[in-house]
Amino acid sequence: MSADFQVVSLNETAIHRYRGLSDQALQALNARWLTVDKNPGYPCRVSLQDAAVGERVLAFSYAHHNVSSAYAATGPIFIREFAHAAHCEKNTLPKMLDHRLLSVRGYNAECNMVVAEVVEGKRAPSLIRQIFQNSSVEYLHIHNAGPGCFNCSVIRS
Repeated sequence: MSADFQVVSLNETAIHRYRGLSDQALQALNARWLTVDKNPGYPCRVSLQDAAVGERVLAFSYAHHNVSSAYAATGPIFIREFAHAAHCEKNTLPKMLDHRLLSVRGYNAECNMVVAEVVEGKRAPSLIRQIFQNSSVEYLHIHNAGPGCFNCSVIRS
């Protein structure tokens, strides 16, 4: 069983329904534009980069685990205004994860969580390979451990 992995970002289409909406319309959707005031601090789930100071990000609730399972989940995320989908190299994590404490969650074919570990970002690649040694794990989600926000998915490569 391969322990090689590939990080998968959200597609930029995740932000399309919000483009061009007024602040009032965004508020009705529980979304809003923020101007970045510190870096790091606003990790983009599309570009998998921390947004730069002065850049705009959209904050909104996203169904990152939209499945028929008790583990279906929705949570807050940021997307940079002009983000393009990241293309990470095989067996590598984006640099925005290096300095964060991460929760790595493994799910089986029924979309149920079967493993969950907390790891420092720089140590996550070896943990991911270790988790993928478990044949019941189909895919992973990486979250920020403190706030619990979804960052990205990881699949076998």
